[in-house]
Amino acid sequence: MKLFCFGFGYSARATTARMRPRLEAVCGTTRTADKAADLTARNVTPIVFDGSRAEPAVSAALAEADHVLVSAPPSEAGDPVLIHHSADLVANKPRALVYLSTVGVYGDHDGAWVDEDSACRPVSERSRRRLAAEEAWRAFATESGVPVSSIRLAGIYGPGRGPFEKVRCGTARRIIKPGQVFNRIHADDIAAIVDAAFSARADGIFNGVDDEPAPPQDVIAYAAKLLGAPAPPEVTFEAAELTPMARSFYGENKRVRNDKIKRVLGVELAYPTYREGLSAVLAAEAD
Repeated sequence: MKLFCFGFGYSARATTARMRPRLEAVCGTTRTADKAADLTARNVTPIVFDGSRAEPAVSAALAEADHVLVSAPPSEAGDPVLIHHSADLVANKPRALVYLSTVGVYGDHDGAWVDEDSACRPVSERSRRRLAAEEAWRAFATESGVPVSSIRLAGIYGPGRGPFEKVRCGTARRIIKPGQVFNRIHADDIAAIVDAAFSARADGIFNGVDDEPAPPQDVIAYAAKLLGAPAPPEVTFEAAELTPMARSFYGENKRVRNDKIKRVLGVELAYPTYREGLSAVLAAEAD
């Protein structure tokens, strides 16, 4: 199996690590040359692709790849992969393609449950772009015959990407907004979902989320408990000093179902709730 990753970030690293025993070769893009050394150290062939124009090295690598993972975000102009390299994908016709999207495309549902058939009414501009990109990939799949799985991911966490450092430093807070919940997904479970989608040559939309949408303050309190630290102080959402992006997340409230990844892809989550996931992150970081 030869894998090409558009955007070799956190999720692509986890996916490659899981699939490595079956991979003959891995190619990954990075936006800047100074990050290429990190990819090389991971036994990944780096290609600089910033999305502004077609890259001949990408075209050459796609001619060899049989599986493609797309995690690069769309721009105002649209999805950079489709804009510059859709013809390469049509010509090469990979066995399967996975596009990583976001549950942000659902927008706000006032805390109600949603699934892959629920209405999408994105609130933020970044989520509107993701939905437009999803629709463009659906059209590509129909026209090209290449199976495309769009996986809508919840908040991603894992080793090096969790709440423990803030708790240790004393900067963590339990932000209280009554009724607010979020789903999450551990990086290893993302890798399992992507792997399953590739293996099944699945076509369609899948929610990549955990089993238990939970209040954010409960997650922070549990992280503190694992560290043997007191629960961080509570602060109301109105009084919290949040970045505009962080504040925008609280404008969307929903509970996202994951039945389809289990029923169609046969995925069994290693970390069905934040409790198992945070325990594993702490152990991994300690190692």
